[in-house]
Amino acid sequence: MNYTLNQLQIFLKVVQTKSVTKAAEELYLTQPAVSIQLRNFQDQFDIPLTEVVGRKIYITDFGFEIAEAAENIINQVYAINYKTLAYKGQLTGRLKVSVVSTGKYVMPYFLADFMEQHAGIELMMDVTNKNKVIESLENNEVDFALVSILPNSLNIEKLDLLQNKLYLVGSTKTKIEKSTNTKEFFKELPLIFREKGSGTRQAMEGFIEHNNISVLKKMVLTSNEAVKQALLAGLGYSIMPLIGIKNELNTNELNIIPINGLPIKTTWSLIWLKGKKHSPVSKSFLAYLEKEKSQIVHDKFSWYEQY
Repeated sequence: MNYTLNQLQIFLKVVQTKSVTKAAEELYLTQPAVSIQLRNFQDQFDIPLTEVVGRKIYITDFGFEIAEAAENIINQVYAINYKTLAYKGQLTGRLKVSVVSTGKYVMPYFLADFMEQHAGIELMMDVTNKNKVIESLENNEVDFALVSILPNSLNIEKLDLLQNKLYLVGSTKTKIEKSTNTKEFFKELPLIFREKGSGTRQAMEGFIEHNNISVLKKMVLTSNEAVKQALLAGLGYSIMPLIGIKNELNTNELNIIPINGLPIKTTWSLIWLKGKKHSPVSKSFLAYLEKEKSQIVHDKFSWYEQY
């Protein structure tokens, strides 16, 4: 046996995602690179680790056993690294955060200085839709979650970080006739929605229902970035978080369309399970945010207040 730590990490990620493509995305590698390392790892065993049926990969029982062993080995490697840093008096460990997709424009600014101050901390930040964020929190797989709409199904504690504003947005290349009647205005407007499970979609649907708006033309896309590119191409309009379109507003590629009842205002909140026993790392991060969040908002999001 001559497998490497890199091969163990790649195989474990393939098992967790059940996909070479998804594993490559999460590891920031190309799909061919993952396939090659997976094949090299398999070549060291006489028993198959995976099976491919059609275009789908399945993990064998033996593969699951090897994945469990790989995870234990990787955890031991992390433990060695943590102990080395702890011996030097540094704060060490993992900080696990799950972030709704639009939160990727928010959370890094609240993490950057903290991570710089504590080089011994390993950050694991998963960016996904609201349903999966809440699921990971409910299963106690993460220390914190960043959401803009609080879950009703969980008993949580929270720390509010930043106001979230959602406006109707379209390309500056497309022209529409404005109307004071909100229902009439939306009557022929092609609207682009996020996928089900998205907090942005939930807020958008709430606005439409509250105003009794009929949507005749509709498109569904699975990420904030995909919606933004569709808007830039002139495919339609969408109710979007302001936080994700700063550059496009500055370059005059996207335009906020004034509508009665908008913006929708919610709050970006860091949440955690009530009664959770925080690690030294997560305790330290909370203390840091409580002390520094106002300064971070002032330094990084002052542009936000002009809208």
